Amino acid sequence: MDEIIRLENIRFRYRDVEAVRGVSLALPAGVFGLLGPNGAGKTTLMKLLLGFLRPASGVGAVMGLPLDDGQRGRRRLVGYMPESDCLLPGMDAVALTAYLGELSGMPRQEAMKRAHDVLYYVGLEESRYRAVETYSTGMKQRLKLAQALVHDPRLLLLDEPTSGMDPAGRKEMLELVRDIAAQGSMSIILSSHLLPDIESTCRQVVIMNRGGIAAQGAIADLKKDRRNVYEIRAVGAAAALYAALGARGWKVEEKDQGLALVTPPGAGGVEELFRVALQAGAQVRHFRPSRTSLEDAFMDVIRGSDGN
Repeated sequence: MDEIIRLENIRFRYRDVEAVRGVSLALPAGVFGLLGPNGAGKTTLMKLLLGFLRPASGVGAVMGLPLDDGQRGRRRLVGYMPESDCLLPGMDAVALTAYLGELSGMPRQEAMKRAHDVLYYVGLEESRYRAVETYSTGMKQRLKLAQALVHDPRLLLLDEPTSGMDPAGRKEMLELVRDIAAQGSMSIILSSHLLPDIESTCRQVVIMNRGGIAAQGAIADLKKDRRNVYEIRAVGAAAALYAALGARGWKVEEKDQGLALVTPPGAGGVEELFRVALQAGAQVRHFRPSRTSLEDAFMDVIRGSDGN
């Protein structure tokens, strides 16, 4: 299948709030990050893709199945890891995962076997017979991933998969996502407010704002070199250097770890930078053209779509 998702002018409203506004989107198979500020419409869009909500207008398809066909046809093809807990107290991890496999259309015996397999894969093999309400936050996140994988879907939707996890658990969860992506059998859409999570797992992003698509494309294309902006680290009289540059019309933005972004008032300026450093008694130990971070690119897109 060439496209996993095709949407044309999709709209959805919660009473007086239009949460999704005329979204048109075509995604081929692959791994995509879904970004946007709070209230951008990301979760609503996921619910539309899953069939939990039906669009007020527009047409679309997920894995070739129309959006308006309900959930039944998509259960076998799509796996979903929600942000909020979806675990049934009183059940152990094996029983719950197998049960959700059956809801996705698997025969009972096959669902039970797959439940053991995916719980081992996510690192819960030693805790699989424990009641799920006794699990830690990190274990619950792993279990939610297991239930999304149990029926071997062709499309995996992950909504804030590292939410509430400590740094070690977050790293392990992202390694699992990268491993799933590397196997190439599933396409993935990962929604997260943590840009480093997106950058470490995805090459393509879709950015939403105010219910619409603000940008779509490769992360590498969004993170372009900035023209005439330089990243430097100065030692010695760094403060004097920055003051002297500022007096000459340079824009100076001090960053973390002793780095600064400096922009000359006109074209060029590299020779002047080193000349001023020599006069100020500072040494420039690090120098390179600045490259836009994903955070910078994201904020530029949001400001642009807001009309600022």
